Amino acid sequence: MNKVTKHIPLNVLDLVSISEGQTKSEAINQALEAAQLIDKLGFKRLWFAEHHNSKNLASMATSILIAQAAKVTEKIRVGSGGIMLPNHAPLQVAENFGTLAQLFPDRIDLGLGRAPGTDGRTAQLLTRSGGDPQSFANSILDLTGWFSDEGLAHSTPITSNVGTGTNIPMWVLGSSMNGASIAGQLGLPFSIASHFTPDNYREKIDLYRSTFKSTAPTAQIEEPYVMAGINVVVAPTDEEAQRIWTTTQMMLLDLQTGKQRLMQPPVNPEELGTEQERAFMESMFSVKAVGSPETVRKKLEEFTDQSGADELIVITYAYDPEDRKRSMKMLADLWF
Repeated sequence: MNKVTKHIPLNVLDLVSISEGQTKSEAINQALEAAQLIDKLGFKRLWFAEHHNSKNLASMATSILIAQAAKVTEKIRVGSGGIMLPNHAPLQVAENFGTLAQLFPDRIDLGLGRAPGTDGRTAQLLTRSGGDPQSFANSILDLTGWFSDEGLAHSTPITSNVGTGTNIPMWVLGSSMNGASIAGQLGLPFSIASHFTPDNYREKIDLYRSTFKSTAPTAQIEEPYVMAGINVVVAPTDEEAQRIWTTTQMMLLDLQTGKQRLMQPPVNPEELGTEQERAFMESMFSVKAVGSPETVRKKLEEFTDQSGADELIVITYAYDPEDRKRSMKMLADLWF
């Protein structure tokens, strides 16, 4: 008898991509329409990323996007994937997310990362707290206090007021062995960025599990808990999905070469780049499920087994917003 893979919860990560010929306002409105769709389809979480100085992305003011998406949805949890903590004063994060939790009780997640989410020059304009492991841990300890019933940070008697008693679920986002270890030592759930840093992702998850400390003062869970990222495009046929996927591949090439342009329309895969460039794209985005419903179902089941993840978070770029919505509908049909 063949082993049956459990279909674990599926979540969506949105970077609010902007396609050629589309305005920023249109891209944001499309993201909110997609939020309503995935809420109805039964996805568990919708997270918005934080990126800066990117012409093709509109996910800069993460907490504002979360508020708008939560407002137009009913059941789905909405959160950050993530807030890049070095870019923010931790107290302001506590106040922003405390306010969100007051407006949308039991529906807000706070995913936290150490990376700047941008280039070094832009990061200098944003930096408000330290990105080294100890500063990151201290900031999370303060946030734990501000969200607690007592409402006081570890380092100061200052209160966030709106955050008090919300006990907002916090996650650590990571793409490295160091990030995995930090998540484990803090006793928090770990969201691994395997969708763009696939190398040794299983070893990173193993390290997180082995370093997990449920007794840490920041701990919110009793046992390790992992969400793993995977790129997904579903279409009626493998060939159509692969063509839609070329938009994502071109975005990666642009990032590699420093070219700033909006999301490009898909092309025939054989027209895309040199052999060396195609090999680079394959290595960077090797954790993916791109194809027909049957192809994607098998890929997701394989990744679930290989990663041992408790939840998956999918990333879907498409030049045409309708292709992305169709992918989400087909994904829900094949998985839920």
